[in-house]
Amino acid sequence: MPHKAHPRDIDPEETREWVESLEAVLDQEGPERAHFLLETLIDKARRRGAHLPYKATTAYVNTIPPHMEEKLPGDAAMEKRIRDIIRWNAMAIVVRANRAEDGLGGHIASFASSATLYDVGMNYFFNARNESHGGDLVMIQGHSSPGIYARAFMEGRLTEEHLLRFRREVQKGGLSSYPHPWLMPGFWQFPTVSMGLGPIMAIYQARFMKYMQNRGIVQTQGRKVWAFMGDGEMDEPESLGAISLAGRERLDNLVFVVNCNLQRLDGPVRGNSSIVQELEGNFRGAGWNVIKVLWGSNWDPLFAQDHKGLLARRMEEAVDGEYQAYRASGDGAFVREHFFGKYPELKEMVARMSDDEIWALTRGGHDPYKVFAAYAAAMQNTGRPTVILAKTVKGYGMGEAGEGQNISHQQKKMGERALRHYRDRFSIPISDEEIESAPFYKPAEDSPELKYMQARREALGGPFPARTVDAAPLEIPELASFKALLDGSGKREISTTMAFVRFLTVLTRDKNLKDHLVPIIPDEARTFGMEGMFRQLGIYSSVGQLYEPVDAGQIAPYREAKDGQILEEGINEAGALSSWIAAGTSYANHGVQMIPFYIFYSMFGFQRVGDLIWAAGDMQARGFLIGGTSGRTTLNGEGLQHQDGHSHLMSSTVPNCVSYDPTYAYELAVILQDGMRRMYAEQESVFYYVTTMNENYFHPAMPEGVEEGIRRGIYCLRRAPAGDKRVALLGCGTILRESERAAEILAEEYGIMADVYSVTSFTELRRDGLAVERWNRLHPKDEPKQAYISQMFADFDGPIVAATDYMKSYSDQIRPFLKQPYVTLGTDGFGRSDTRAALRAFFEVDYRHVVVAALTVLADRGQFEREGVAEAIAKFEIDPEAPDPQVS
Repeated sequence: MPHKAHPRDIDPEETREWVESLEAVLDQEGPERAHFLLETLIDKARRRGAHLPYKATTAYVNTIPPHMEEKLPGDAAMEKRIRDIIRWNAMAIVVRANRAEDGLGGHIASFASSATLYDVGMNYFFNARNESHGGDLVMIQGHSSPGIYARAFMEGRLTEEHLLRFRREVQKGGLSSYPHPWLMPGFWQFPTVSMGLGPIMAIYQARFMKYMQNRGIVQTQGRKVWAFMGDGEMDEPESLGAISLAGRERLDNLVFVVNCNLQRLDGPVRGNSSIVQELEGNFRGAGWNVIKVLWGSNWDPLFAQDHKGLLARRMEEAVDGEYQAYRASGDGAFVREHFFGKYPELKEMVARMSDDEIWALTRGGHDPYKVFAAYAAAMQNTGRPTVILAKTVKGYGMGEAGEGQNISHQQKKMGERALRHYRDRFSIPISDEEIESAPFYKPAEDSPELKYMQARREALGGPFPARTVDAAPLEIPELASFKALLDGSGKREISTTMAFVRFLTVLTRDKNLKDHLVPIIPDEARTFGMEGMFRQLGIYSSVGQLYEPVDAGQIAPYREAKDGQILEEGINEAGALSSWIAAGTSYANHGVQMIPFYIFYSMFGFQRVGDLIWAAGDMQARGFLIGGTSGRTTLNGEGLQHQDGHSHLMSSTVPNCVSYDPTYAYELAVILQDGMRRMYAEQESVFYYVTTMNENYFHPAMPEGVEEGIRRGIYCLRRAPAGDKRVALLGCGTILRESERAAEILAEEYGIMADVYSVTSFTELRRDGLAVERWNRLHPKDEPKQAYISQMFADFDGPIVAATDYMKSYSDQIRPFLKQPYVTLGTDGFGRSDTRAALRAFFEVDYRHVVVAALTVLADRGQFEREGVAEAIAKFEIDPEAPDPQVS
């Protein structure tokens, strides 16, 4: 928000009369009446043609006046001692880690600025999950992890040995650098250090809690989602991208706490203006309850003297770069001269204060009384989400080592002088002889400090943060339940997307599972053939349906309901994925297993929201990601930006993502049913990425005995008769059918016998091969194992040709595990819009190119004449001089 000069008051007497009238209404009739009168006046002025500008910000002062603050009920002095010890230990964790091994990294300044924000929450607001409370969900700012470990050390949850293994995650008992549930599954709830993900995930977690409540699955009253973030983090599009949804959904179970230390990683956030005012305008405009916590209690006497509002005016005039300079100066005299000195009245206001007293004037985020009052107000707020904008100092207490300086974020080391300053600042009982080693400090087990901490946490249900997994397993239907898919499509052509919808329809009729299903759609239900579920399941709406839809008389009307089951997220892949994460982690967050199926254009999945998918893997989300309209050539009319030839390569990078690219309905049924068994019966912490196509074709019945091969990644679909010349053709997705056609041509026109293999997952085959390779390397005395793909071709001596609708590197993944000549065809390059046949010819993956590839590799082995290859190229009208699709 740019700096704006205050308008000059041309008639102070008239102004005084208006203000006194307003104060009288507030005193006698309350704020609601005052608000009504003000809005009426504004409306009248606008109707008279006075176009008053909208102002979404309030004065640069605390939102809650002192007389309305709820009082902190505990022992403030005791809490300060505890907080100061935690500050020290948090600093020592980072300093000692980098002394032991230079370059490990870590952050001191972030937690130093936010210690009070967490301390108040831990003492009074963050409920652990237990028999009487479902537990709060807290997104802790990633760079503040040392402070959370330091508190856990004080509580006895971590030992000194644990602290000495900070960022030494390979060692047993090491502490993860940031909040990582995968590495510390009983401790951290959410991964948040990929900045911007915490805010958007928090919004959708809060919305999912309302969804679960409205569907009658879990009682969530009294539970809150808290999200801590930095003001610099708010520049991430994900941080603010969904705040309008939170306002629209009236998520009063959501609290954002923005640590406004006015600094990014390298310097001021809004050096030339005010990040607090900017954020206030953004959130207030989106319908949030905004609470500013800017100034500590020792400013209250000065505000009481500010009868003309000059102090508030000066506070709003100063830009963030100036506030940073005031703190970095380390000098009350500097603040007196440069802040108060601008106006003689203000300088006179602090004339009796010493420089030390001026320097001690606290920012609100470091004042537990102000923070407690803000949190208490957020708890009592109804009908709107709350954002608390807490002003702090980055590196608070670090002095010359980095307090309020541009270098603060990168500080990982502190010399003896800086350590002495930090010790003295926070009164840590460590001697001069010990100080150089930066020792951890913990009071005795029976000390008042530790007893106080334990009592506070006992009142809130137990240790925090903590992640509890106690959801009951689900009864998964047998594969035979999906007989319609196993028996093929008969005389009807269908797509695998349609097969998926049929699979999901079967689940909606299963009395044990139907309530656990969470279908999630970005805004393409009709594209995917899912509109029939609108009437049956309903689309979730927190207010139900307030209108009659235009298609009310049709078979599949658009039906919204408060207990609706479908999450229709609009054109919003990041939001839909966040909903999928909320559902996929419900087993840990709510003690109930939910089964999310999120179907989307595969091109807009991993590529668009890959960071969120990686976070889902970290927090062990379970569920199905269905990449619809997959492949470079199946979505033929949409062109470059819609056609996916690489999502399976992206999915292969996530260790606990199991991915498949099935061709036929029975393959899809086997994969999805087995995934449900693994995730919801066996409760394995994996999730599935399964691609489907929109191309219609006939689906055969499932051959006998192929289930294991489908699950493991490959099976023989068609075994050719015996012959001297043999080749194996591998295919997946829609291109498998090109390989099948090529096999027929090779046999009929060239006398070459071709076995056809359906590869449901090159990625899973590669993972199996790597695991076997590692085992053999580390067990040299044992009988070597053989990868599944190697077993499949152990007795095969011919060449192998693989063709897919993805980049060649997808099928190249299994090359190290094959001894045979291996040729891969794929769709490298940008997509194009044309017919499917033209696209497959262009990318050289159609049946003609499969035939030519097979003939070529046989010619290389001396089993086919090269002249015959040239004749085949001419016969199939393949242009040898056509541009290479991967670069054209």
